[in-house]
Amino acid sequence: MYAKGIEIDGKEVAFKASAAIPRIYRIKFQRDIYKDLSALEKAIGKNVEDASTLDTFSLEMFENIAYVMAKHADANIPDTSEEWLDGFNTFSIYQVLPQLIELWSLDVQTDISAKKSSSNRSPDDNTFIFASLRTAGD
Repeated sequence: MYAKGIEIDGKEVAFKASAAIPRIYRIKFQRDIYKDLSALEKAIGKNVEDASTLDTFSLEMFENIAYVMAKHADANIPDTSEEWLDGFNTFSIYQVLPQLIELWSLDVQTDISAKKSSSNRSPDDNTFIFASLRTAGD
């Protein structure tokens, strides 16, 4: 899990990336965040700094992803992305796109590293269980 404060319109806005985000996003928007992020990254291409070149659908995906990450970090955020976006000047929210993609990437890399290190153990590696039992029996 990663959290980061990002300044938007002179306000510090908290964003949080964790394993819960894909589920929250799916429940809220009935969409797959991995597919949407992939489409968003393709739409951005190499020009991640300039979100103004994105089509309307890509902008909406970004707004939804940003909203879910902000709401996950702060329960006091309004209940709709529209209300939340109303708190910012036009286009200022899009300036944080590169930082949100970075935050999401950090969380996904951590999940992959954790899975790799746990998959390196053999299926019958019960070292932790047996060590716990020995400690409890002493």
